[in-house]
Amino acid sequence: MSGTRVTVTGGNLVVEPKGLDKVWSFTRRIVVPTSAVKGVSVRPAADVRPRGRRWPGLRLFGKVSGRFVSDGRRQFWNVSGRGDVVVIRLASQPRFDELVLTVDDPSAVAGELHRQGSSS
Repeated sequence: MSGTRVTVTGGNLVVEPKGLDKVWSFTRRIVVPTSAVKGVSVRPAADVRPRGRRWPGLRLFGKVSGRFVSDGRRQFWNVSGRGDVVVIRLASQPRFDELVLTVDDPSAVAGELHRQGSSS
C-alpha cells in the first residue's frame, strides 16, 4: 500500500499523503488545477532522484518525503521503496514544479491525468 492518495475531483488534482507520511513530508494536502499538469510519466523509482536541498522532510532507507529545491525548481516527493513512481510536471504553480509519488496504481493515475488533458 502506498503512502499517497491521488484523486482528480472537480478539475483539480488532489495529492494527500497518508498516515505518518503527512508528518514526514510536512504536508497534509496539495491541490492544483488539472490544467496546470503539463506532463505525467511512470518511471522506476531507481531512475529518479531528488534534486537539491531537502526542506523540510525525510530521506532515509528508501523513504523520500518532503520538499526539494534546486536552481529555483521545487519538487515534492513522497516515495517509498523501489517500485514505480508517478512523476507529475506542473506549470505556473506557486508551490511546486514537480510531484514524485508512490501510489497504489501509477499507471491508473497517469491514465486519468492523460484523460484530463495533460501531455507526457
